[in-house]
Amino acid sequence: MAEEITVKIKLFAIFQEVIGQEEISLGLVLSSTVADALEAILQQYPSLEKWRSHLRYGVNLEFVSSEHLLQAGDELAFIPPVSGG
Repeated sequence: MAEEITVKIKLFAIFQEVIGQEEISLGLVLSSTVADALEAILQQYPSLEKWRSHLRYGVNLEFVSSEHLLQAGDELAFIPPVSGG
């Protein structure tokens, strides 16, 4: 059985509206990437799929690529485009 890690996911804008929370915990297998975490969220909330290509990602307050490897305890942020003034 694969070892699991837990990451905290901070949600903003449309992700926060759809999921209804500011943050959630997500269990993933060891050696999961940001893209794997996103895939897990999109499986549960398919209406967010249309935002996939517009997202930026942050891990522990630094911008990262979707291929960034996650570690236990990381704080991952999905940052969709935001409009306003």
